[in-house]
Amino acid sequence: MIVDENTSLEAAMTLYCGIDLHSNNSVICVINDKDLRLLETKVDNKAELVIKALSRYKKRLKAVAVESTYNWYWLVDSLKEAGFNVLLVNTAKVVQYSGLKRTDDRYDAFHLAHLMRLDILPTGYIYPKATRGLRDLVRKRIQLVQDRSREIIRLKSFIQLHTGETIKATSVKAKKFSLPVFGDQNTQLSLKSSIIVIRSLTQQIKAIEKAILQQLESSESFTNLKTVPGIGDVLAETILLETGDIRRFDGPGNFASYARCVESRRTSNGKTKGQNNRKNGNRYLAWAFIEAANFAIRRSEKAKRFYQQKSKATNVVVARKALAHKIARACYWIMRKGEAYDESRLFA
Repeated sequence: MIVDENTSLEAAMTLYCGIDLHSNNSVICVINDKDLRLLETKVDNKAELVIKALSRYKKRLKAVAVESTYNWYWLVDSLKEAGFNVLLVNTAKVVQYSGLKRTDDRYDAFHLAHLMRLDILPTGYIYPKATRGLRDLVRKRIQLVQDRSREIIRLKSFIQLHTGETIKATSVKAKKFSLPVFGDQNTQLSLKSSIIVIRSLTQQIKAIEKAILQQLESSESFTNLKTVPGIGDVLAETILLETGDIRRFDGPGNFASYARCVESRRTSNGKTKGQNNRKNGNRYLAWAFIEAANFAIRRSEKAKRFYQQKSKATNVVVARKALAHKIARACYWIMRKGEAYDESRLFA
């Protein structure tokens, strides 16, 4: 039910807004302290339409809750620029009431506003717009590297299919690599297409790496992160930019959890009862710290010794994750205190 807000009692209440964001439209719901709907509408995904719908409630709104979907940038940025307090909802943690028989977009928008009113709305970090593009550029590099790896695998498989010859990926990426001559003109065109794609991707990857390095090379945290054995330019860039403001984490344990470096096991009475959400956190940080652990084993005797001891007590997967956890905690303090890596403190 939508109520009239013109009474003196209604006009004095704090209001709460939830937006159920879709690919082409947004469902907006504004409620008061009694969970009564003051506004319930659907608008096209245009910033001016959303702002217009909320303008009359702006002064009384506690915040606007927006789902953290794949397309939230434009909406959150527009609302913040218009002076609204915006909360980015962690959709993975939003729990729906299981007793409901039917839900729809209107209920979902209402539910976000309702959880905000109860002060139990799970929210995420709104990465600053000023540096978001640089972080996304690091992610773009990762995507292109993965695309290049897939194309190299296809090329190797194609050559092996026709010749039985196994070629190393490093050979394919080399500038002097020349394609073997076999098959008809169609087969050769297929080979040439693959190598053109691989070299084009390599060119773009190098251009992105250069641009990122130019913007971060003066950063003290970036320099300090590279003092950790196993962390070079790419991993330091990923860790620094995916972390954002390190002060948003209360301690190293929270940061390690966000980086997926802690167990998600659920136990009761000494028995394992299952697992919690293993994917909760940042997958890019999870990758970066596992990679850092792999390199640290080769470059640090203390890290290698820790890994070997842990492997004997558990297994190699757990040992590698344990080392990644240690490195994540060390990186937390490096970024928090602005200090270089101290191996004696990590493996004391």
